[in-house]
Amino acid sequence: MAKDSSCDMLLLDNQLCFPLYVCAKEIVNRYTPFLSKLDLTYTQYITMMVMWEEKKVVTRHLKERLYLDSGTLTPVLKRLEEKGFITKERSKKDARDLIVTITPAGEKLKEQAKDVPIQVGMCIKGMENAAELKMLLEKMMKLFGEQQK
Repeated sequence: MAKDSSCDMLLLDNQLCFPLYVCAKEIVNRYTPFLSKLDLTYTQYITMMVMWEEKKVVTRHLKERLYLDSGTLTPVLKRLEEKGFITKERSKKDARDLIVTITPAGEKLKEQAKDVPIQVGMCIKGMENAAELKMLLEKMMKLFGEQQK
């Protein structure tokens, strides 16, 4: 029976999305044991990374920076606030804007989290091309970001 070449596009091995999905899932899984000691999920962790950097942000900026939608970010912020790492308040200039501010407890968490990237890096062997891969993925992220506008 002749092979239908039009179906080659449907072969799993021909998909870009599949290796990206698997690698992303596996890398996030490598973070889990280290983040669980801090009582953080991966999404809470990347949110805190922005907070450690910027201290005070509008949620709109967080969504853009983290490529998250409101349905994902809202519960993350709620949990981080419950844990005492951030506070949320409505902007006095524009009530539609929610301002997120890091707390002293959130700042203290940074010290506890500082070794997480090193610990994760030690779990992933053979990643000599990590910088090149990161650059290519950031290029893709930028393209996706531009297409959303």
